[in-house]
Amino acid sequence: MRSCYIYSGPIRRALHQLKFHGRYRLAQALATGMVEGWTRFGMEADLLVPVPTSSARQRQRGYNQAAVLAQALSERLALPMHPQALRRVRATPSQVGLAQRARRENVREAFAADPQWAWGKRVVVVDDVCTSGATLEACAAALYQAGARSVWGFTLARVILKEERDQKLRL
Repeated sequence: MRSCYIYSGPIRRALHQLKFHGRYRLAQALATGMVEGWTRFGMEADLLVPVPTSSARQRQRGYNQAAVLAQALSERLALPMHPQALRRVRATPSQVGLAQRARRENVREAFAADPQWAWGKRVVVVDDVCTSGATLEACAAALYQAGARSVWGFTLARVILKEERDQKLRL
């Protein structure tokens, strides 16, 4: 799993605008930072796949922010992006406020992948923010089950959890 930024300050504000206020055109600018991160991390892929959102959230927002970011990234990297490669097979409550174990249980078996798109491919799952990694892990499990050769998670930003901050301070 790789993330381009820490989820704070201007990046956090931009993602809130993208995700909660309909400013989906911000994805174009945010994808520029993702391309820089992609290059810095030396990432390679055959296929980009956005984390699917539930149909209820899709209707509420009018779009999937992960798909909008993945599309902008796809255009800049000249890599195929297939949202149909991964689908949400059950709706899940929001992850906000859940502990790490509860997050993993919440998204366990929530996704299924299509072997037609995933088989033998190096897949990168794109999302806006990584908090615990539970959603990306659940997506990866589905993609591996569908025959993906490798799976990486790639997000614009990553939340630094209190436990991680405390550990770094002790070092």
